[in-house]
Amino acid sequence: MVSGRNVQTMLPRVFPIEFTPKLFSVLRQGYDGRRLRADIVAGLTVAIVALPLSMALGIASGATPDKGLITAVVAGLLISALGGSRVQIGGPTGAFVVIVFTVIAQHGYDGLVLATLLAGLILTIAGYLRLGRLVKYIPHPVVTGFTAGIAVIIASSQVKDFLGLRMSAVPADFLPKWAAYLHAIGSLNPVAIAVGAAALATIIILRRTAPRIPGFLVAVVLTSIVVAALSLPVDTIGSRFPNMATGMPLPHFPSFSVEKVQQVLPAAFTIAFLAGIESLLSAVVADGMTGFRHRSNQEMVGQGVANFASALFGGLPATGAIARTATNIKAGGRSPVAGVSHALFLLLFILFGSKLMAFVPMAALAAILFMVAWGMSERRHFLGYLRMPNGDRIVLLLTFALTILVDLTVAIGVGVTLASLIFMARMSSTVEIGAGFDGEDEDLHQRDAIPPGVEVFRMSGPFFFGVVGGLMDTFRAMGQQPRAIILRMRLVPMIDASGATALEGLVDEARRAGIDVILSGVQPQPQEMLRRVHLGNGNGRVRYADDFAGALQLAQIAVGGDTRDA
Repeated sequence: MVSGRNVQTMLPRVFPIEFTPKLFSVLRQGYDGRRLRADIVAGLTVAIVALPLSMALGIASGATPDKGLITAVVAGLLISALGGSRVQIGGPTGAFVVIVFTVIAQHGYDGLVLATLLAGLILTIAGYLRLGRLVKYIPHPVVTGFTAGIAVIIASSQVKDFLGLRMSAVPADFLPKWAAYLHAIGSLNPVAIAVGAAALATIIILRRTAPRIPGFLVAVVLTSIVVAALSLPVDTIGSRFPNMATGMPLPHFPSFSVEKVQQVLPAAFTIAFLAGIESLLSAVVADGMTGFRHRSNQEMVGQGVANFASALFGGLPATGAIARTATNIKAGGRSPVAGVSHALFLLLFILFGSKLMAFVPMAALAAILFMVAWGMSERRHFLGYLRMPNGDRIVLLLTFALTILVDLTVAIGVGVTLASLIFMARMSSTVEIGAGFDGEDEDLHQRDAIPPGVEVFRMSGPFFFGVVGGLMDTFRAMGQQPRAIILRMRLVPMIDASGATALEGLVDEARRAGIDVILSGVQPQPQEMLRRVHLGNGNGRVRYADDFAGALQLAQIAVGGDTRDA
């Protein structure tokens, strides 16, 4: 029992702490009736917000509203129960709308289910491989660009329902879609526009005047009552999906073949990538609001299990939802029990109230998705990056344009690649390969101790493939050929494979010219990388010295000629 007393659970420590779900940690620390009541209230509040939103996202994804609710129940419960965040709320989100719609159009709903199941496996494996921490290295201009692009696509997809246009089919691509809208503009329905505008106004007014009242649910309920009472000529969920299933389906494993797996595997990786990014971004935001710290790798494991299970129940991809997570926190949720409660409340609606969905006007759901798109638009960050240097602006705008006009996968791949190249170009400009003395960290009298025939170069900064050319150019630009070269590497913290290979090429070129190469103050990581390209200490191809004084002694021996091979 949990009423009135602080209860210590007997949960064993089976997994390392980083792979222990937060729910287990919370229950092990002790859980009492007061916390349970607060979490249940928060869970009910989030369920009220998630109910119309899950239906709207299910429809926008090219599926049916019940699929959105099933996803919120199954994935929402498991993300909270097995995830690495105390307050994360999971379910269908706007980030998946584009990719889900595309997968359904190309491979059918069975193909989406298989892709979601594979994405769950990928996320689980990535979590156990401790790849959760790597997601934070995705450049923010890329995230902002594709998030804003998704917002534009979501808003565009709802124009038909908001205006009540009579169209047989809506093209999937952005430009043809708007061309079709313009062609069908003569069929707009003023009543549908009025219903959508009323729902939109209700949501906006309540957000500004009474933010604690669930504007989405109030807008849906009021417009549904008005449309049903007055028999208004607008599309509803019931008229659009007359054969929609009710209740909770039984889990079943989807049929698949090797060929089908190969076809949907790229989509599975995209789903896993988006789920990982959005869930961890949401968890970081939640940490900032609560002071807690999430476990990134376990969060990915929880997301993986949740997506796998959602697929078994025929649901959609799911991830942590920033808006619903923030609602949970503001409503007083402080443990995963709140997220579990939210899923159970939605389950009750599916079991006992799903027939009420038939009365919901499509125009009202379009208004909800307009608000979702506005919230996803990242307008403040988007405008902020437009004031950044050209490289960041190009990454942002290119990712944004490719998301809208081409494909989300292409947009992310191109955006990350371009951002990485720009970063490496900037890093290469900070790496110095120059004269061996800076006048600060070494005594200047050492300059006078350099024997004739010895050149000294100081390398500073990470030495990777972006600066390889600079090293070779510096070497080839030397005038009179020396008999020994000292490379001072105390300020080189890291060398990658390309840098090590380039240094090996320099050593080989120097040896062919009869020049000894002496490395001074090599740090552990560069030394290990050089060992892997057969430039380790003691192999005879290159000489090592602990410091510059030792390097000078080796250089004196080299130019002396009598102990060159010592």
